[in-house]
Amino acid sequence: MPRIRATTHAGTWYSNQAGQLQQQLKTWLSEAEAVEGQHARAIIAPHAGYRYSGHVAAYAYKQIDPTQVRRVFLLGPSHHFYSKHCLLSPADAYATPLGSATIDAEVYAELRATGKFQELKAAADEAEHSLELHLPYIVHMMAGRPFTLVPIVVGAISAESEAAYGRLLAPYLDDSSNLFIVSSDFCHWGKRFSYTFYDPAQASAAGGGGQGRPGRGQQQQLSGGALLGPIHASIERLDRQGMALIEAQDAAGFTAYLKQHGNTICGRHPTALLLHALRHCATKHSVRFTKYDQSHRCTTEQDSSVSYASAVVVALGR
Repeated sequence: MPRIRATTHAGTWYSNQAGQLQQQLKTWLSEAEAVEGQHARAIIAPHAGYRYSGHVAAYAYKQIDPTQVRRVFLLGPSHHFYSKHCLLSPADAYATPLGSATIDAEVYAELRATGKFQELKAAADEAEHSLELHLPYIVHMMAGRPFTLVPIVVGAISAESEAAYGRLLAPYLDDSSNLFIVSSDFCHWGKRFSYTFYDPAQASAAGGGGQGRPGRGQQQQLSGGALLGPIHASIERLDRQGMALIEAQDAAGFTAYLKQHGNTICGRHPTALLLHALRHCATKHSVRFTKYDQSHRCTTEQDSSVSYASAVVVALGR
């Protein structure tokens, strides 16, 4: 009997009512902009509750042409356990309120044969939301067309492992019938996240050219004096520095940026893995961010927020 991963976050993080969920997705997609004639070969999109991030994810999903997709690689971080590896689901399919997605047994067998992947425990698989939050969008976009799913949880892997896994997955990314989805939120800011980076130069520039300062342990202290600009502007400028490195497909620069600033991008490892995979593709690609938002516009040190961004990766040809 097939093992089906349950919809453990439906009814809380997103609607468990198929009709309501379908209408929400349709509304967000209708409001999102896309570039005519371009099909995203990969996307980066958030995985927070839909009330916060659903509209941002639409700007990535809107760029997908489902008629060109036969298989979806879904890469997301672990929020519940520590691992230095990439891990595969023990399930045969993932359920959603809109229908199920069957895991590609053939590709899973190929990945297991490399000896580079570990097996998720069923409880850890169902506790993790970074993959589940994308499934309703995927099923909705495919609109009944046949496809298979390759879910991969990317652990806290080293920069060397990011490069190795990227090289391993590059041939799959080169296959035009495959779609890669990287699940990531951006800056988690506030005392509850133990991250309160604030750079007055960035805040006062509000999108200008201020240079960031080192993050953890060396950042500007919020309680040390008057703020020179809003906190949310400093957060956005920090995020956009990372986004620019992703658009430049600069894996080494992205790693250095994270080390310098400590930005709490939860999907940093699957994002870096994607950048390395792009380097090893025969096909050249462009990366472009299409939407950015924050759950709250922080103005005081008592505030907190999570940032969300969507990006599309488009093939440029061989």
